[in-house]
Amino acid sequence: MSLEAIKPLVPISFSLAITAGCLFGSAGRLDWSNAWVLLGLSLVSGLAFTVGRSPELAAERSNIKGGKNWDKVLVSITVLLGPMAMWITAGLDDRFHWWYGMSSLASATGVAAAMLGAALIAWAMRSNKFFSSVVRIQKDRGHTVIEGGPYRFIRHPGYAGTSAFLLATPFILGSYWALAPAAATAAVVVLRTAMEDLTLRNELDGYTDYARRVRYRLLPAIW
Repeated sequence: MSLEAIKPLVPISFSLAITAGCLFGSAGRLDWSNAWVLLGLSLVSGLAFTVGRSPELAAERSNIKGGKNWDKVLVSITVLLGPMAMWITAGLDDRFHWWYGMSSLASATGVAAAMLGAALIAWAMRSNKFFSSVVRIQKDRGHTVIEGGPYRFIRHPGYAGTSAFLLATPFILGSYWALAPAAATAAVVVLRTAMEDLTLRNELDGYTDYARRVRYRLLPAIW
């Protein structure tokens, strides 16, 4: 396997290592089936997000220094600190039995919701060649408004999928306690959505007209 073929797998492996360390370290055991299910979903999702994407998009998503200053704080919460708090809380819940557990139906519903969220993110990435890791107007890449794919229905499908995956994770892990950090992290995603939307209205040509046609940011008929 060539170096170019392995390169996209490095961030996936790093992310899985952090996730596994938080889950199994806090739970104090490796034979936690819920955690393995989440890791499997995360692996499949990571591959769907990275394998086969254009080199230009890959380069843009690795450009984390060009974003807005306020976004750097929000990114650290939504991508790392919030999920870590959720994984560790779920692991401690499993270890010390803070709750009596969750039904298999609830866990299965969480898996389904996470899969739908990941699919929505992947669809948005494939539809939007400007799908960045940070909030920035990509003038160097000829940034234009994207209206195809899921962007026909909501303006920020990537954030909608992220929120769905976050809120589904406590159910996958069978931890009601983990819903607290999951909800808090999802709230920061909503804040980031609002701030990015305002940035696009102010700085990206054609976005205001697009926002008139596609009225909702995250949830059709709601917001």
